[in-house]
Amino acid sequence: MRLDRTNNENGTAGGSAEAFARLAEEVAAHGTDVDRVLHEAASLKIETPSWGYGDTGTRFGTFPYPGAARDVYEKVADAALVHSLTGVCPTVALHIPWDTVDDWSALRQYAETAGVSIGSINPNLFQDHHYKLGSLSHPDTTVRLQARQHLVDCVDIAREAGSSVVSLWLADGTSYAGQDDMRSRKHRLQESLQDVYGSLPGGMRLLIEYKLFEPAFYHTDLADWGMAHSLSVNLGPQVQVLVDMGHHAQGTNIEHIVAHLLDEGRLGGLHFNGRKYGDDDLIVGSVNPFELFCVFCELRWAQEDPAVAVQSRQVAYMIDQSHNIEPKLEAMVQSVVNIQTAHVKSWLVDGDRLRQAQENGDVLRAHRALMSAFETDVRPLVAEGRRVLGVEPDPIDALRRGGHQERLARQRHSPHPSPSGYPSSAGRVT
Repeated sequence: MRLDRTNNENGTAGGSAEAFARLAEEVAAHGTDVDRVLHEAASLKIETPSWGYGDTGTRFGTFPYPGAARDVYEKVADAALVHSLTGVCPTVALHIPWDTVDDWSALRQYAETAGVSIGSINPNLFQDHHYKLGSLSHPDTTVRLQARQHLVDCVDIAREAGSSVVSLWLADGTSYAGQDDMRSRKHRLQESLQDVYGSLPGGMRLLIEYKLFEPAFYHTDLADWGMAHSLSVNLGPQVQVLVDMGHHAQGTNIEHIVAHLLDEGRLGGLHFNGRKYGDDDLIVGSVNPFELFCVFCELRWAQEDPAVAVQSRQVAYMIDQSHNIEPKLEAMVQSVVNIQTAHVKSWLVDGDRLRQAQENGDVLRAHRALMSAFETDVRPLVAEGRRVLGVEPDPIDALRRGGHQERLARQRHSPHPSPSGYPSSAGRVT
């Protein structure tokens, strides 16, 4: 398959109708249904995180960026801008208590007026000082009860904000052997979440995230997908596993985990980000784009399998990144662009050719079926998909040409905002 090499400085190639027509003819000649690819591209939904729009940093420091969002209303406004540029980001995730407001119906109405909806609600069980030894697994009953109440409050917030997902990352663990009894912590966690599960209304999901290490360094109570899967099965059908692409040991085959959880009906969501060493929270696809492509291939195969198609279409696609040195808006848009690119490439794989090679034991022909799609410059197809959605074919160029970053820097020059038109209850970034 010939590659389209038309480029501009922002890396979004082949935005013209002519480039699309050429590529469409080429992929159709290889048996690809171009209309199906465009339909899938237009149907993609990616949630962006409120915490990706404000100033963030590491334990070494925070680097303020001009125009970064200063409160939850500005974060929602930025998410709406990203959605208007990309056409595929209709929801924004919130972090509690960072994004807490007094009036959730007002925030919900503000978001809807801006063109987005409130997405997953993310509880914080790692920041307060009394969580030093854990939260839901803490040896002190009082602390565990406080953590449970926070989760129940987040369920109530989700209901008020119009969200159907509560997404839990549990930082609990120990840093030294003998610090606590591991099986006792497992039992406490199970008991705590069982109480929370009873507060979930019908149609709401609790997505459980896991992490190999950090902030605890000897053991983490939910250290891998198997522990999260076991817990979700024990709790009930409204609990599923959330796979964060940066939460694994080096060399872990994430697409294998995705395939397994899809087949078990327990993959609830994906947190997209990029990593080189640990939980780096880099722009998704910036380090290992082939891994991202392979993940989307597994999602595609599941969506085409009647046995798991319905559940696989309900997997929540979420960006989870902390843009420490990058321009906030451009980094978010670049993440969306990279996801769109990998997603479209997965739909170019010749499934018949791949399965025939697999059945015949033709190892390299099967591998080349994937590589042929991965190496194709799909930017003309992605650009056409954006035209279908009624947005600019090159969102990064549109962001820069529109002067949005400069405008927000002028509007948000004060470190203590009191923007007119925002409710006085707007939360502040902590």
